[in-house]
Amino acid sequence: MALVRIRVGETIMKTQTQDTPIKLQETLKRQRDILAFRMKKLSSKQSDFNSKTAKLKEKIMKKYDDMKRVLDEDLRITLCQLDTEAEAMERAVEDNIEKSYHLTQEIDQQLAELSAKLEKDKQQSQEKMSEMKVRIMETLKKTDPELLQMDEFKNKQLLSLTINLLLFIRSQVPVTKKLFQSYAQEVVLDPDSAHPKLIISPAGDSVTYTNTWQEVPENPSRFDTTLNVISRTFFQNVRNYWEVQVTGKTYWELGLTYPNIPRKGREDNCWLGRCPTSWCIEYFNGDYTAWHNGVPHELTHVSGRTFERIGIFSSSEGGFVCFLGADTMIPLYSFYAGTFTDSLYQAVCPGHDNQGTNDKPLLICDASKSTPIL
Repeated sequence: MALVRIRVGETIMKTQTQDTPIKLQETLKRQRDILAFRMKKLSSKQSDFNSKTAKLKEKIMKKYDDMKRVLDEDLRITLCQLDTEAEAMERAVEDNIEKSYHLTQEIDQQLAELSAKLEKDKQQSQEKMSEMKVRIMETLKKTDPELLQMDEFKNKQLLSLTINLLLFIRSQVPVTKKLFQSYAQEVVLDPDSAHPKLIISPAGDSVTYTNTWQEVPENPSRFDTTLNVISRTFFQNVRNYWEVQVTGKTYWELGLTYPNIPRKGREDNCWLGRCPTSWCIEYFNGDYTAWHNGVPHELTHVSGRTFERIGIFSSSEGGFVCFLGADTMIPLYSFYAGTFTDSLYQAVCPGHDNQGTNDKPLLICDASKSTPIL
C-alpha cells in the first residue's frame, strides 16, 4: 500500500521543465482526491469522538441517577426511623396524661365523699386519705416528665453518621479531582529563566514580585521584560496535572509553553499566550481571560469569582490543555492544539504589584493531595 505524505502550507510537488500541463493537471487532481479523502476521514473521526463522548455521558448520568436513588432511599429510612421514635414518644406522653386525668377524676370523687362522711367517720376518712396520698405519690413518680428522655446518644450518632456520609460524598465529588490527582506532576521553577524582578524560593516552589531589580547573571534563557519564569524540566508523561495557589492575588498568569518562547525585548510574543507557542489564563482585578496565539477569550462565567487554587491539565493525545478552578474543579477554559510539536514547560507570571494589591507569591502546590470541595 503506497504511503502518501501531505505537507500543508508547503509545496505539494516540484515541477520539472519537461512536465506538460496535462501531467500537472492529473497530479493536482490526485492531490485533490487525497485531500478530499482526508477531510472525509477527519469528519468520520469527529463523529466517532462525539459518539463516544455521548455514550460516556449517558453511562455517567445513569450512575449519578443510581447514587441519587440510593441517597433518597437512605434519607427516607432515616426520616422514617425518626418519625417512628417521635410517634412512640407521643403515645407515651398521651398515656401518662390520660392516667393523670383519670386519677384527678378519682380525687375529685374522693373529695366529695370525704366531705360527706368527714363528720361520720373520721378514722375511715383518714385511712382513705392516706391511701390516696400513696397513690398520688406513686402516680407523680411514674409520670415524672424527666423519665421521658430521647436517646440523645443515638441521635448524635445518627447525625455523626450522616455527616460522615456527606464528607465521604464530598471526598468523591467531583470524580475528576481523583482522576486529575493521578496525573499530578512535580513543578520546580528555574531561577535562570526568571525576570530579574522575580524572587524564586530555594526549593523552586514559589515566585514573588519585587520592585527591586535583582543582581542575577544574564543568560539567553532569562526573560528580560515580561515577568515570567518557567520550569526546570518539561513534561515526561502523556497526561499531566499541576496546581498553583493564587490566594490573595489580584493579577497573575499561568500556563504552558514550548522552550522557544521569545524571552528578550518588548514584543507581545514574549507574553504568555500571545504567541502560537504558549497557552495561558490571565486574572486581573476580578476578570479572567484565556490566551493563545494572541487571541483573548473572556471567561464571563467566572467573572468576579475567586479561587484558592488553579489547576492546569494537559494531554499530548489531541493536544489538550484545560484550566480549572481547583477548589471545585470547575472548568475555566480548554484549548485543543491537535498535536504538540515540542516539549511543554510550566510557566507562571505573578504580575506586578498592581498598586499595592498584589504582593502575595504564587505557590506551586502538591496536586496529588486533595483540597476542600466547597
